Amino acid sequence: MDSFLKIRGLKKYFGDNRVLDGIDLDVTAASVTTIIGKSGIGKSVLLKCIANLLQPDAGIIELDGQAISQSRRTAQSDAGVSFSYMFQNNALFDSLTAFENVALPLREASKLNTAEIQERVDEMLAHLELSDSADRYPGELSGGMKKRVALGRALITKPQVVLFDEPTTGLDPERKFSVFEMIADYRERFGFTALLVSHDIPEVFEISDRVAWLDEGRIKFFGKPEDLNTDAQSALSGFLNKANYGRKSSPLNGANE
Repeated sequence: MDSFLKIRGLKKYFGDNRVLDGIDLDVTAASVTTIIGKSGIGKSVLLKCIANLLQPDAGIIELDGQAISQSRRTAQSDAGVSFSYMFQNNALFDSLTAFENVALPLREASKLNTAEIQERVDEMLAHLELSDSADRYPGELSGGMKKRVALGRALITKPQVVLFDEPTTGLDPERKFSVFEMIADYRERFGFTALLVSHDIPEVFEISDRVAWLDEGRIKFFGKPEDLNTDAQSALSGFLNKANYGRKSSPLNGANE
């Protein structure tokens, strides 16, 4: 497997707490990899290390054959790989409208003129069913609407890599399904590589090419969602059964029914 994102021996400690204790992971370009595991196990920490928001204590992260610090595209350079991050808590600016929040990355890091930004943001808001709320501030939006604004901001620059930290937290089942469909649709249209942290099992498996199970600081399983049945049934069945939100059955619990 040709790795677009390659992680070897990644470690991250907080005091005596070994959150990541030797992560090895290979992610192919234009794929969707979902990271699963119990709450507080370090899934978001892993994403933040990949995003260069946290400095690992050991190990390497390579993107497209280069150390991630050298391969990232910045506002000062058009070279490298463009990144986007969708935070679990949305991280919207309360003083900006929905339109302005989505437009912010384009205004800060693109060479588009005002009319081009207007057109692209209007299109994104329409996809997100937020056109009528473009001029509203985050404090005037529901939790689900805030989540969709954050999703729009993450995708508006058409990044090559998108990190999604619990993109459907706080959404009702219908909205969760719509967000997953949107991620899959945009991945198909723009060809970005996606890493998701999610507890929405088994729903998220429908858009995932690979699943990585994080436990005790290490990746205990990495493979296709359908292979969870044979490769990780005994280890994962308890977690997946607790995380099952009632839609169909998980790939694991079919044998238990």
